[in-house]
Amino acid sequence: MPMPRAVSTVVWLPVNLVQALFTVLWSAGWISVALVAATFGGPLPALRLARTAWGPGLLVAAGARLAVRGGAALAAGRAPLVVANHQSWIDVPALFRALPVPLHFLAKRELAGVPWLGWYIRAMGMVFVERGAARTASAAVGRAAELLASGRAVVSFPEGTRSRDGRLGHFKSGGFGAALAARAPVVPVALVGSGRVLPPGGFRVRPGPIEVRIGEPIDVAPFAPGDRAGLARAAEEAVRRLLADGVPRGA
Repeated sequence: MPMPRAVSTVVWLPVNLVQALFTVLWSAGWISVALVAATFGGPLPALRLARTAWGPGLLVAAGARLAVRGGAALAAGRAPLVVANHQSWIDVPALFRALPVPLHFLAKRELAGVPWLGWYIRAMGMVFVERGAARTASAAVGRAAELLASGRAVVSFPEGTRSRDGRLGHFKSGGFGAALAARAPVVPVALVGSGRVLPPGGFRVRPGPIEVRIGEPIDVAPFAPGDRAGLARAAEEAVRRLLADGVPRGA
């Protein structure tokens, strides 16, 4: 018989407090190491730390069992724009761990002011996006296109925010301009289970499976240079199909 939610919250509270403290200290520590590494070796070695140390540590602390499906084309092809659904803050370490290439994220401008995290995003050459500001949004798309053209993979959450009910939201088209400008492929990715491990709102971590489903790249050649909406629709449908394709292993 399932434990009542109120009782479950009380039981898990001390565990979640320890996990929250670990998350802060672990992140601050590895971000500090990455900032030093970036100073001497540039962003790529520092980004690899996110895949090999920071991300795995947070997943283990959360009791998340990560499974990855697909990704061979991602490792072998041109640097893509990766687009994924967004259910949880744990999506970021899951993607760092699952995808076999260094990742540059499109990040909300509000994160620029967060100690350590904002410094890290800027030092790694990631892109801040200010929603609702056309001029700065255009500059951010241009910067993302430069990263793609230089062989750097860029990650976007085109829904614009985390889903509160697990349903896939409508993809905003702005970020797809970077893929069109760089003529870079778009790789759809579906995250399944992350919203149950760490639901939006608060820090209520529960152990469980997370599956990262990596789809086949979408070639931008059939799309006109300005057809951001068409490319966004194609990517949204690809992610929707991946989400509907079975259940996470271990669920």
